[in-house]
Amino acid sequence: MNHLFRETLRQLRGHSSVVVPEDDIFKLPEKVLQFGTGAFLRGLADYYIDKANRNGIFNGRIVVVKSTDEGDLKAFDRQDNLYTICSRGIKNGKPVEENVISSSISRVISARTQWSLILDLAKNPAISIVISNTTELGIQLVQDDIYQWPPVSFPGKLLAFLYARYVAFGGSTEHGLVIIPTELIAENGSKLESIVLELAHRNGLEGAFIDWLEQSNSFCNSLVDRIVPGKPDDATKNQMEEKFGYQDELMITAEHYHLWAIEGDEKVREKLSFADIDDGIVVQPDIELYRELKLRLLNGGHTLGGGLAHLCGFTTVVEAMENPLFNSYLGHLLENDIASAIPYPIEPEVAYNFGKMVLDRFRNPNIEHKWLSITSNYSAKILSRVMPVFLQYEKQSLSNPEYITFGFAAYIYFMKPARKDGDHYYGLANGTYYLIQDARAAYFHQKWQMNSLPEMVYAIMKDPFIWGKDLTKTGTTVESVVLYLDAIKTRGALEALKTFLEQNEYAWKAQSIQPVQYES
Repeated sequence: MNHLFRETLRQLRGHSSVVVPEDDIFKLPEKVLQFGTGAFLRGLADYYIDKANRNGIFNGRIVVVKSTDEGDLKAFDRQDNLYTICSRGIKNGKPVEENVISSSISRVISARTQWSLILDLAKNPAISIVISNTTELGIQLVQDDIYQWPPVSFPGKLLAFLYARYVAFGGSTEHGLVIIPTELIAENGSKLESIVLELAHRNGLEGAFIDWLEQSNSFCNSLVDRIVPGKPDDATKNQMEEKFGYQDELMITAEHYHLWAIEGDEKVREKLSFADIDDGIVVQPDIELYRELKLRLLNGGHTLGGGLAHLCGFTTVVEAMENPLFNSYLGHLLENDIASAIPYPIEPEVAYNFGKMVLDRFRNPNIEHKWLSITSNYSAKILSRVMPVFLQYEKQSLSNPEYITFGFAAYIYFMKPARKDGDHYYGLANGTYYLIQDARAAYFHQKWQMNSLPEMVYAIMKDPFIWGKDLTKTGTTVESVVLYLDAIKTRGALEALKTFLEQNEYAWKAQSIQPVQYES
């Protein structure tokens, strides 16, 4: 079987299983500098650019900078920087898949051994965009010298590149760049800009350059959302290679869903013409809407479902969604409680449609997301993701958010330690101990020693040190938590869930939801 490289493409054109790039794409100019060779950027940003190029939009390729010493560039060299993206998922309740040979990357350069090539690229007038994913640790201020070969940190490398560009074009305002970090930190663009500016001052760079840096370049905050597991396991990889007819060392898998929200004005949008190719990429002056939707519906749904699912005996998200009880609970949680009380002005239809999409993602059989990993730092997640919705619901409604309340009761029971080993606390569910990975584990161990459930729930919900305010002002909420917690404690989580759904007038459908089967 042949390896994937440019000469292989001619034999693959017309292949029904994979999208193959045309020869003209390899003639496109380099327009993007990307820091990071990892699967995530190749499965999101590079995916959009490749799709745009195939449709005659943007028409530019990516130069990728490898900043770490781990691994090598040989696989990229052997494959002419080609790789396959295999997307699998659920859309509108139906299975979807896509297999694409991406030709978005023109070359991969090592920062350690080829730094001069990167600085030479600063002289290329076609380069207009910088993208990064250097992990959250990459965007930090460390003492750095931009004249090192190369600078140590990512912000230092970026500053050196920007200064080389400033010098090359004499400070021309037309040759500033759009810089889009995708690292998973709040206000990532603003934070990166502040670090680069601080390093510019520490390196004694002239005021005219600093003015150019601030006025001619756009550091954009961005929000990314796509699960990209990366390299498939050997069995899956072999199966796909047999199907495609070639071997691919750089093959990656990804969920079908994808979102890249970029904060920018019309000038930024003009440079990011690839944004026109897909509804999943958004360029707007304010992207807070997308942060709220993701935080409340996706993350909040995961959080409120986490403890409950584990107590019910479900290991993975998709396993839980195949159960009609849990599927009904999570659907109504998103639609009835969370979507109606997001603390941000959002059209109901937008929230509803996003919630439906979240449920599709949860049902994706190709993503193995374990509930126990979701419950890590559980209390902090409840506070940041759930409490603002809970308080907003109380503010705008006379009724109690029952699905949120039931999930909160499950959280309290999940946090009940059944065994202590040194500083570690373990819960017990379905005959098996689990580690409670939460900074509040000792706190809950103490509270669970109290004499009665009502007394304990009242003490927990009244504690402003945990929640920032007293949550007992609405007596009905405390009573509901006690009721649901007692049901979980005495009858088990799954039976308690069944009773809860029946009592809340949402008849769950008794038929099983079958796992999705993909046609070969």
